[in-house]
Amino acid sequence: MNNLIEANNVCKSFKIGKENLYILKNINLDIEEGEFVSIMGPSGCGKSTLLYLLGGLDSPTSGTIYLKGKNYSHMSSKKKSILRRRNIGFVFQFYNLVPNLNVEDNILLPLLLDGKNPKDYRRKLDDILEIMNMSTRRKHTPRELSGGQQQRVAIARALIFDSDIILADEPIGNLDSKSGTEIMKLFRSINSEMKKTIVQVTHSEESSLYGTRVINLKDGEIVSS
Repeated sequence: MNNLIEANNVCKSFKIGKENLYILKNINLDIEEGEFVSIMGPSGCGKSTLLYLLGGLDSPTSGTIYLKGKNYSHMSSKKKSILRRRNIGFVFQFYNLVPNLNVEDNILLPLLLDGKNPKDYRRKLDDILEIMNMSTRRKHTPRELSGGQQQRVAIARALIFDSDIILADEPIGNLDSKSGTEIMKLFRSINSEMKKTIVQVTHSEESSLYGTRVINLKDGEIVSS
């Protein structure tokens, strides 16, 4: 199998006065194509920070991160943004949908940001809406949707570019247990049937078991993987 993401000796720290506060310490991690990885650990252990570093939303203090063989640890913001947008789909706890856009426009937004013509993706949009069970809601705005439905829209948005990787930060943290279970089953299906590599951050052992591998963090270090 091929590594889609590699982290080598990655550290993240912040300067507080004369002291360095280390959030992550010497992280070495490979994410292989087709994996569904769950990153677990107590609050404050650095798991969300690690996810943002892997996704290029933040830069490490030291160490290197490769996405599909390209070192993007210290790329320019513009180059990193393009690489990230075309290769990674993000799903967040609070959905991050645009309130005044309807479902299909929220899903198509990444294409517009990349200069693509949404008309070329209409068939794909229809297919994804069907998979998400959201076809009848395509003209609804986020305020007209339940939390679970909003998260389905966010997942659809992560899939529209046909990205190889989906990074999810506490994707069911804002949902009731029934909706959360449905979303986790959906992620498992996306991993197994659509062959998407998924990395999720979660504090739930139950959610972590939907994946194929669990990485445990403690005090900024990997303690098992």
